[in-house]
Amino acid sequence: MKLLYFSAPWCMPCKALAPILERVAQTQTVEKINIDEQFELAQSFNIRSIPTIILVDESNQELERSVGSKTEAFYHELFEKHSN
Repeated sequence: MKLLYFSAPWCMPCKALAPILERVAQTQTVEKINIDEQFELAQSFNIRSIPTIILVDESNQELERSVGSKTEAFYHELFEKHSN
């Protein structure tokens, strides 16, 4: 499993969330995706606002989605919730 972190350099909420996800990335896989550079990937996941975080399984199937900024504990709990 991994978190797909859809963001953009000009997005202020994304900048605020970045340090939280950097801490999460110390123990979990987090892939940061710049929607300006990877527009087609953002479209394929139907990204409508940023920051959007999507937990995906090994085959990139969406397990859960979160829009906006949450706590570090929230993102760790996503992994725990789906690790069964």
